[in-house]
Amino acid sequence: MNSLRDIVELSPQLRVIETQAMYGLKGQDAAQPLAPPRWDWRDVRKVLLIRLRSIGDTVLATPSIFALRRFLPDAEIDILVEDWVAPLLDSHPHVNKVITLERGGFMARARVARELRSAGYDVVYNLHGGTTATFLTRATGARHRVGFKTYQYARLHNHQAPSPLLIWQQQKTHSVEQQLALLGWTGVPVTDRPRTQLGVSPRAAAAVDQRLATAGLGERKFALIHPAAAFATKQWATENFARVIEFLAERGFASVAIAGPNEKDILDNLAAQTSAPVVTFDLSLPEVTALATRSQLFVGNDSGIAHMAAAVGTPAVVIFGSSNVAHWRPWNRAAAEVVLEEMPCQPCHGYFCEKFEQPECILRVPVARVIAAIERVL
Repeated sequence: MNSLRDIVELSPQLRVIETQAMYGLKGQDAAQPLAPPRWDWRDVRKVLLIRLRSIGDTVLATPSIFALRRFLPDAEIDILVEDWVAPLLDSHPHVNKVITLERGGFMARARVARELRSAGYDVVYNLHGGTTATFLTRATGARHRVGFKTYQYARLHNHQAPSPLLIWQQQKTHSVEQQLALLGWTGVPVTDRPRTQLGVSPRAAAAVDQRLATAGLGERKFALIHPAAAFATKQWATENFARVIEFLAERGFASVAIAGPNEKDILDNLAAQTSAPVVTFDLSLPEVTALATRSQLFVGNDSGIAHMAAAVGTPAVVIFGSSNVAHWRPWNRAAAEVVLEEMPCQPCHGYFCEKFEQPECILRVPVARVIAAIERVL
């Protein structure tokens, strides 16, 4: 008679059931994997996620972190991100270690490659797919290196997943779903599509409370306004944000506006164009997370800050221009609306407008439509 182990080896579906039972994932409502396990998960002790690039990319990787922690509660789960966004994850409850990649060319990559190699990871997921992420995935020497077949240099992964569209059996996928597809394809339960999540640093929370108290907003309800964006094709007109702030003031909301270190002119322009008071803060990323937690509403462009607000459950109205809404909308846990002007050329690469002298997709979004969305969200 075959042992249970022999049966499990013969039946991929039984391996899924066994793994779920091991980690308390029971019942029809429990999250399910998207394919049978591709290795014996009981031998896995250390897992690394690689997700380079921006604030939004980092936030949208947090559902994958959660799915892994739920599946492997006792494993070490680390993530490699770029150094300037790493503070986002300082207080994340499900990450053991945040490894940073500094800007600096070959030497910085070589240092990180040595660190990753010495760590002894069992499984590495390449959630990014760029050349640097792929070579660092290979440099880990992990037994299981997972990436999509479509990645450049995909052969450096010994597990190459098909398109996330095929894995999910959908015509479109969100960035979160795309990343979860890699995990689900290897047997990790992901079908409940976890939300994004950020931790709040006590130090950052105390600093924000002090800033709000100093500004006279300690007990007032306020909206977090983000009028900046990475590209002109994603930046709604500043004067439009000024009108929104005036509307919010009529509804009893104060407004706190933030932007990046090199975007102070946008905040100055905003303050000059609105008749309602607006407070502006210069904050670190952990402080932005804390501020979003304290705010009753977020209004802003499609940006990493919008994803941060979504990750802490802040009701939101996000204005879209060139971006693909289906792929990049905030993965909200609270009431939210996306406002956009649909055009035949949308979405596009977004670096510049190829059809018009100015990016009409974002400039044509009327103030009235944004205000109507705010009223519905509130």
